[in-house]
Amino acid sequence: MTSPNAGRTGTRREPGWDALRIGLVLLVVTYHATHLGPVLHPELIDRRFSFDHQVGASLLLVVSAYFACATLGRHSPGRYWWARVARLLPAFLVVVPVAWLTLRFLGPDGWAEPPAREIVTNWLMLGHWDDARFPWLDPAYWTLPLQLMAFTAAAVLSTTRWGAGRRFRMLLWALVLVPLLLWPLRAAPGGLPDPPRWYEIVVDGLGFHRLHLFVAGIAIWLWSTRRTGPAHAVALLTVCGVAQFLHGFAPGPDGVLRVDPVAVAGVCAGIAVLALVSRLPNPGSRTPAPVALALRRLAGISYGVYLVHQTIGYVLMRRLQDVGVGPTLQSAAMLGTALVLGWLLTRLVERPAHGALMDAWDRFVPRRDAARSVAA
Repeated sequence: MTSPNAGRTGTRREPGWDALRIGLVLLVVTYHATHLGPVLHPELIDRRFSFDHQVGASLLLVVSAYFACATLGRHSPGRYWWARVARLLPAFLVVVPVAWLTLRFLGPDGWAEPPAREIVTNWLMLGHWDDARFPWLDPAYWTLPLQLMAFTAAAVLSTTRWGAGRRFRMLLWALVLVPLLLWPLRAAPGGLPDPPRWYEIVVDGLGFHRLHLFVAGIAIWLWSTRRTGPAHAVALLTVCGVAQFLHGFAPGPDGVLRVDPVAVAGVCAGIAVLALVSRLPNPGSRTPAPVALALRRLAGISYGVYLVHQTIGYVLMRRLQDVGVGPTLQSAAMLGTALVLGWLLTRLVERPAHGALMDAWDRFVPRRDAARSVAA
C-alpha cells in the first residue's frame, strides 16, 4: 500500500462519492426496514414494498477499503491507524448502551431483554467469534470489527515489504483464493455438514468470508491510480465476484443451500460502478452548490445513521404499529429517526471525540519522538 501522492487519489470530498455513500446507507436502512425487520420480528406487518437483498453493507466495506488506501499515505502509519480508531470507536462506545437501554426498557413484551453484561461483550466485539453466546445488541455492528482489523492490517503492512509491489499483489490474491478453497469445508454441498467449531470461530472471527470485499476496494484503488493494469484488476475483481457468489449461499428452511442472485448481481454491479467513479477526475463536479452541500452534510452523518438505525428502528416500528400506524409510515419513521439520531451522534460524539483524540496524538507523538532523539 504505497503512498497515494502519485496520481489521483480520490480523497477529496467530491459530490459523486458523497452521493454513493448516502445511497449505500439508504440501501442498508431500506433492507432492514422493509425486509429484515419483519423477518426477525414476524409480528411486524409485511411492507407494501420490500427490498429483500443484502447489498448496501457489503458495498460500504468496498468503499471503506478504497478510501483506506487513498488516505494511508497522508500521515505516518501510526497516525493513520489512530485517526481511524478515533473516528469509529467513540460513537460506537456511546451507541451500544443506547441500544441496550432501548431494548431493555422500551422493547415490547416478548422481545429480548439483554442483561447488562451484553454492553461489555458488544464493546469487546465478541459477536463475530461466537454470536450465540455474545449476540449483537444491534446486528448492524458486524461491520465495525472487520473495518478495524482491516485498518490495523493496512497500517502494519505499510511498514513492511509486503505493503507494496509484487508481494502485495500476491497477498491480495491469497486473501481471495484461500477462503475460496476453504469454502467447501464450511458450506458447500458435499462438504462437511458440521465443520469443526474452532474453524467456525476463526473464520467468523477474522471475517474470512468477507475478505474479498476489502480486496475489491483495494483493487479498485490500485487500478484508479494506475498502480495495476486493467487486465489484472479485472481478473482480481472477477474472482472477488465469484467469492461474493459463494458467500451468498445460505441454508433455507429445508436445509438446502440457496443464493440470492439479485444480491450477488447488485454487489458486483456496485463494484463496477465504484471502479468507474474512481477513474473520474472530479465525480459530481457539476452538481449545483446547494445540492453538493446537502450531499456533503448527509454523507458526513452516514456513519452515525448506520450505527443507530436498526435496533432503535425496530423498536420504534413495533411501538408505532401498536398504536395503529401502517407499515409505510413505520418504515419512514425508522428512516427519519435514524437521520435525526445519526446527526446528533455525529455532532455530539463522533466529531468532538475525533478532534480531541487527534489533538492528543499530535501533542504526544512529537514529544515522544523528541525524547527519543535526545536519548539517542
